[in-house]
Amino acid sequence: MNRATPGHHLTTADGTRLALFDWPLPPGQPPRARVLIVHGLGEHAGRYAELAAELNAWGHAVRAYDQRGHGQSGGARGAAPQPHTLLHDLAEVLDHTRTSEPDRPVVLLGHSLGGAVAARFVSLGLRPVNGLVLSSPALDPGMSGFQRWLLAWLPKVAPQLRVGNGLKLRYLSRNPAVAPAYRRDPLVHNRIGVALARFLAEDGEATLAAAPGWVVPTLLLYAGADRLVNPDGSRRFAAAAPPKVVTTAAFEAMYHEVFHEPERAQVLARLRDWLNAQA
Repeated sequence: MNRATPGHHLTTADGTRLALFDWPLPPGQPPRARVLIVHGLGEHAGRYAELAAELNAWGHAVRAYDQRGHGQSGGARGAAPQPHTLLHDLAEVLDHTRTSEPDRPVVLLGHSLGGAVAARFVSLGLRPVNGLVLSSPALDPGMSGFQRWLLAWLPKVAPQLRVGNGLKLRYLSRNPAVAPAYRRDPLVHNRIGVALARFLAEDGEATLAAAPGWVVPTLLLYAGADRLVNPDGSRRFAAAAPPKVVTTAAFEAMYHEVFHEPERAQVLARLRDWLNAQA
Protein backbone atom coordinates (compact mmCIF):
# COMPACT_ATOMS: atom_id res chain seq x y z
CA MET A 1 0.00 0.00 0.00
CA ASN A 2 1.30 3.47 -0.84
CA ARG A 3 1.71 5.77 2.12
CA ALA A 4 0.73 9.40 1.71
CA THR A 5 2.74 12.24 3.19
CA PRO A 6 0.66 14.90 4.91
CA GLY A 7 0.82 18.19 3.09
CA HIS A 8 -0.36 20.04 6.16
CA HIS A 9 -2.20 19.72 9.45
CA LEU A 10 -5.42 21.06 10.86
CA THR A 11 -5.53 21.96 14.54
CA THR A 12 -8.96 21.30 16.04
CA ALA A 13 -10.76 23.46 18.58
CA ASP A 14 -9.34 21.35 21.43
CA GLY A 15 -5.76 21.62 20.10
CA THR A 16 -5.43 18.20 18.45
CA ARG A 17 -3.43 18.12 15.21
CA LEU A 18 -5.06 16.16 12.39
CA ALA A 19 -2.90 15.12 9.42
CA LEU A 20 -4.45 16.05 6.07
CA PHE A 21 -3.66 14.39 2.73
CA ASP A 22 -4.57 15.66 -0.71
CA TRP A 23 -4.56 14.02 -4.12
CA PRO A 24 -5.37 16.97 -6.42
CA LEU A 25 -5.94 16.97 -10.16
CA PRO A 26 -3.37 18.50 -12.52
CA PRO A 27 -3.31 22.30 -12.69
CA GLY A 28 -6.00 23.69 -14.96
CA GLN A 29 -8.27 20.65 -14.60
CA PRO A 30 -11.21 21.58 -12.36
CA PRO A 31 -12.51 18.61 -10.37
CA ARG A 32 -16.02 17.34 -10.85
CA ALA A 33 -16.26 16.97 -7.06
CA ARG A 34 -14.06 16.65 -4.00
CA VAL A 35 -14.20 13.27 -2.28
CA LEU A 36 -13.37 13.37 1.43
CA ILE A 37 -12.31 9.95 2.75
CA VAL A 38 -12.89 8.94 6.38
CA HIS A 39 -10.87 5.82 7.23
CA GLY A 40 -11.61 2.90 9.53
CA LEU A 41 -10.60 1.81 13.03
CA GLY A 42 -6.88 1.29 13.62
CA GLU A 43 -5.77 2.28 10.13
CA HIS A 44 -4.89 5.57 8.42
CA ALA A 45 -5.49 7.66 5.31
CA GLY A 46 -2.41 6.41 3.45
CA ARG A 47 -4.10 3.05 2.89
CA TYR A 48 -6.46 4.80 0.44
CA ALA A 49 -3.81 6.01 -2.02
CA GLU A 50 -4.84 3.46 -4.67
CA LEU A 51 -8.50 4.43 -4.35
CA ALA A 52 -7.53 8.10 -4.55
CA ALA A 53 -5.69 7.42 -7.81
CA GLU A 54 -8.84 5.84 -9.26
CA LEU A 55 -10.95 8.79 -8.17
CA ASN A 56 -8.43 11.19 -9.72
CA ALA A 57 -8.66 9.27 -13.00
CA TRP A 58 -12.42 9.81 -12.96
CA GLY A 59 -11.99 13.55 -12.53
CA HIS A 60 -12.39 13.94 -8.76
CA ALA A 61 -10.03 15.66 -6.33
CA VAL A 62 -9.48 13.65 -3.14
CA ARG A 63 -8.77 14.60 0.44
CA ALA A 64 -8.35 12.24 3.39
CA TYR A 65 -7.27 12.74 6.97
CA ASP A 66 -6.02 10.61 9.82
CA GLN A 67 -8.72 10.58 12.46
CA ARG A 68 -7.57 11.54 15.94
CA GLY A 69 -5.80 8.69 17.68
CA HIS A 70 -4.79 7.27 14.30
CA GLY A 71 -1.91 7.47 11.83
CA GLN A 72 0.01 10.73 11.93
CA SER A 73 -2.65 12.65 13.87
CA GLY A 74 -2.51 13.48 17.55
CA GLY A 75 -4.32 11.80 20.40
CA ALA A 76 -3.94 8.53 22.28
CA ARG A 77 -4.20 5.59 19.91
CA GLY A 78 -7.83 4.56 19.40
CA ALA A 79 -9.14 7.07 21.94
CA ALA A 80 -11.58 9.97 21.78
CA PRO A 81 -12.43 12.34 24.67
CA GLN A 82 -16.18 11.96 24.08
CA PRO A 83 -18.32 9.61 21.97
CA HIS A 84 -19.07 12.34 19.39
CA THR A 85 -15.58 13.85 19.16
CA LEU A 86 -14.93 12.26 15.76
CA LEU A 87 -18.08 13.93 14.40
CA HIS A 88 -16.81 17.33 15.51
CA ASP A 89 -13.43 16.58 13.91
CA LEU A 90 -15.12 15.73 10.62
CA ALA A 91 -17.03 19.01 10.75
CA GLU A 92 -13.79 20.94 11.16
CA VAL A 93 -12.08 19.05 8.33
CA LEU A 94 -15.07 19.61 6.06
CA ASP A 95 -15.15 23.33 6.87
CA HIS A 96 -11.44 23.57 6.09
CA THR A 97 -11.92 21.62 2.85
CA ARG A 98 -14.62 23.99 1.65
CA THR A 99 -12.57 27.15 2.22
CA SER A 100 -10.66 26.93 -1.10
CA GLU A 101 -13.66 26.01 -3.30
CA PRO A 102 -16.86 26.65 -1.34
CA ASP A 103 -19.13 25.86 -4.30
CA ARG A 104 -17.45 22.61 -5.32
CA PRO A 105 -19.61 19.51 -4.59
CA VAL A 106 -18.28 17.41 -1.71
CA VAL A 107 -18.88 13.68 -1.34
CA LEU A 108 -18.03 11.89 1.91
CA LEU A 109 -16.63 8.37 1.59
CA GLY A 110 -16.44 6.49 4.88
CA HIS A 111 -15.16 2.97 5.48
CA SER A 112 -16.04 0.84 8.52
CA LEU A 113 -15.65 3.13 11.57
CA GLY A 114 -15.35 5.97 9.06
CA GLY A 115 -18.62 4.84 7.54
CA ALA A 116 -20.30 4.98 10.93
CA VAL A 117 -18.86 8.46 11.51
CA ALA A 118 -19.86 9.76 8.07
CA ALA A 119 -23.35 8.26 8.22
CA ARG A 120 -24.06 9.64 11.68
CA PHE A 121 -22.67 13.02 10.59
CA VAL A 122 -25.12 13.08 7.68
CA SER A 123 -28.05 11.82 9.77
CA LEU A 124 -27.54 14.69 12.22
CA GLY A 125 -27.18 17.24 9.42
CA LEU A 126 -24.02 18.67 10.99
CA ARG A 127 -22.90 20.07 7.63
CA PRO A 128 -24.45 19.90 4.15
CA VAL A 129 -22.80 17.45 1.74
CA ASN A 130 -23.69 16.53 -1.83
CA GLY A 131 -23.32 12.79 -1.48
CA LEU A 132 -22.27 9.95 0.77
CA VAL A 133 -20.51 6.65 0.06
CA LEU A 134 -20.51 3.99 2.76
CA SER A 135 -18.04 1.11 2.50
CA SER A 136 -18.73 -1.74 4.96
CA PRO A 137 -20.02 0.79 7.50
CA ALA A 138 -19.92 -0.22 11.17
CA LEU A 139 -23.64 0.38 11.70
CA ASP A 140 -23.79 -2.85 13.72
CA PRO A 141 -20.39 -3.63 15.32
CA GLY A 142 -21.70 -7.01 16.47
CA MET A 143 -21.39 -6.37 20.21
CA SER A 144 -22.98 -8.73 22.71
CA GLY A 145 -25.41 -7.58 25.38
CA PHE A 146 -22.66 -7.97 27.98
CA GLN A 147 -20.27 -5.79 25.97
CA ARG A 148 -22.93 -3.09 25.69
CA TRP A 149 -23.55 -3.30 29.45
CA LEU A 150 -19.82 -2.84 30.06
CA LEU A 151 -19.78 0.25 27.85
CA ALA A 152 -22.59 1.77 29.85
CA TRP A 153 -20.68 1.14 33.11
CA LEU A 154 -16.99 1.67 32.21
CA PRO A 155 -17.12 5.44 31.52
CA LYS A 156 -18.00 5.98 35.18
CA VAL A 157 -15.01 4.05 36.52
CA ALA A 158 -12.38 3.92 33.74
CA PRO A 159 -13.13 6.61 31.12
CA GLN A 160 -9.57 6.54 29.72
CA LEU A 161 -9.36 2.75 29.40
CA ARG A 162 -8.12 1.45 26.05
CA VAL A 163 -8.14 -2.21 25.04
CA GLY A 164 -7.38 -4.30 21.98
CA ASN A 165 -9.93 -3.75 19.24
CA GLY A 166 -10.25 -7.47 18.55
CA LEU A 167 -10.05 -7.20 14.75
CA LYS A 168 -9.20 -10.55 13.17
CA LEU A 169 -6.89 -9.48 10.39
CA ARG A 170 -7.34 -12.63 8.31
CA TYR A 171 -10.85 -11.36 7.59
CA LEU A 172 -9.77 -7.97 6.23
CA SER A 173 -9.68 -9.26 2.66
CA ARG A 174 -9.49 -12.47 0.65
CA ASN A 175 -6.47 -10.93 -1.09
CA PRO A 176 -3.57 -12.75 0.65
CA ALA A 177 -1.31 -9.69 0.48
CA VAL A 178 -3.57 -7.37 2.50
CA ALA A 179 -3.30 -8.75 6.05
CA PRO A 180 0.53 -9.10 6.03
CA ALA A 181 0.90 -5.53 4.73
CA TYR A 182 -1.47 -4.33 7.45
CA ARG A 183 0.59 -6.09 10.14
CA ARG A 184 3.84 -4.55 8.86
CA ASP A 185 2.44 -1.03 8.65
CA PRO A 186 3.93 1.05 11.51
CA LEU A 187 1.01 3.51 11.38
CA VAL A 188 -1.59 0.82 12.12
CA HIS A 189 -2.61 0.07 15.71
CA ASN A 190 -5.06 -2.25 17.48
CA ARG A 191 -6.44 -0.07 20.30
CA ILE A 192 -9.91 1.26 21.06
CA GLY A 193 -11.00 3.49 23.92
CA VAL A 194 -14.23 3.48 25.90
CA ALA A 195 -15.74 6.60 24.31
CA LEU A 196 -15.06 5.40 20.78
CA ALA A 197 -16.50 1.96 21.52
CA ARG A 198 -19.56 3.62 23.00
CA PHE A 199 -19.99 5.64 19.81
CA LEU A 200 -19.97 2.44 17.77
CA ALA A 201 -22.41 0.74 20.11
CA GLU A 202 -24.96 3.56 20.24
CA ASP A 203 -24.72 5.73 17.15
CA GLY A 204 -25.05 2.96 14.60
CA GLU A 205 -28.51 2.22 16.00
CA ALA A 206 -29.34 5.93 15.91
CA THR A 207 -28.31 6.08 12.25
CA LEU A 208 -30.48 3.07 11.45
CA ALA A 209 -33.41 4.74 13.16
CA ALA A 210 -32.89 7.79 10.92
CA ALA A 211 -32.77 5.74 7.69
CA PRO A 212 -36.48 6.10 6.70
CA GLY A 213 -36.07 9.88 6.45
CA TRP A 214 -32.75 9.80 4.55
CA VAL A 215 -32.38 12.64 2.03
CA VAL A 216 -28.68 12.77 1.03
CA PRO A 217 -27.86 10.70 -2.09
CA THR A 218 -25.98 7.68 -0.79
CA LEU A 219 -24.17 4.67 -2.20
CA LEU A 220 -23.99 1.74 0.21
CA LEU A 221 -21.30 -0.85 -0.59
CA TYR A 222 -21.15 -3.78 1.78
CA ALA A 223 -19.61 -7.23 2.06
CA GLY A 224 -21.95 -10.13 2.69
CA ALA A 225 -19.17 -12.29 4.19
CA ASP A 226 -17.93 -9.49 6.49
CA ARG A 227 -16.71 -10.81 9.85
CA LEU A 228 -15.32 -7.54 11.22
CA VAL A 229 -18.65 -5.72 11.33
CA ASN A 230 -22.09 -7.28 11.13
CA PRO A 231 -23.41 -6.87 7.56
CA ASP A 232 -26.94 -7.00 8.95
CA GLY A 233 -26.45 -3.35 9.90
CA SER A 234 -26.07 -2.48 6.22
CA ARG A 235 -28.97 -4.73 5.27
CA ARG A 236 -31.22 -3.02 7.80
CA PHE A 237 -30.18 0.41 6.59
CA ALA A 238 -30.85 -0.55 2.95
CA ALA A 239 -34.26 -2.00 3.83
CA ALA A 240 -35.35 1.09 5.77
CA ALA A 241 -33.94 3.89 3.58
CA PRO A 242 -35.78 5.35 0.57
CA PRO A 243 -34.57 3.40 -2.50
CA LYS A 244 -34.58 6.52 -4.66
CA VAL A 245 -32.05 8.10 -2.28
CA VAL A 246 -29.91 5.14 -1.21
CA THR A 247 -28.36 2.89 -3.87
CA THR A 248 -27.19 -0.44 -2.46
CA ALA A 249 -24.59 -2.83 -3.82
CA ALA A 250 -24.11 -6.03 -1.83
CA PHE A 251 -21.05 -8.18 -2.58
CA GLU A 252 -22.07 -11.37 -0.85
CA ALA A 253 -18.80 -13.33 -1.18
CA MET A 254 -16.50 -10.47 -0.18
CA TYR A 255 -14.73 -9.71 3.08
CA HIS A 256 -14.61 -6.38 4.91
CA GLU A 257 -12.25 -4.25 2.78
CA VAL A 258 -14.19 -4.30 -0.48
CA PHE A 259 -11.74 -1.92 -2.20
CA HIS A 260 -8.93 -4.44 -1.54
CA GLU A 261 -10.76 -7.60 -2.56
CA PRO A 262 -9.65 -9.66 -5.60
CA GLU A 263 -12.81 -8.50 -7.39
CA ARG A 264 -12.27 -4.85 -6.50
CA ALA A 265 -12.92 -3.87 -10.13
CA GLN A 266 -16.61 -4.69 -9.56
CA VAL A 267 -16.73 -2.38 -6.54
CA LEU A 268 -14.89 0.40 -8.35
CA ALA A 269 -17.28 0.15 -11.30
CA ARG A 270 -20.28 0.61 -9.01
CA LEU A 271 -18.62 3.58 -7.35
CA ARG A 272 -17.66 5.17 -10.68
CA ASP A 273 -21.16 4.73 -12.14
CA TRP A 274 -22.81 6.21 -9.05
CA LEU A 275 -20.47 9.22 -8.99
CA ASN A 276 -21.14 9.79 -12.69
CA ALA A 277 -24.89 9.67 -12.06
CA GLN A 278 -24.57 12.27 -9.29
CA ALA A 279 -22.64 14.60 -11.59
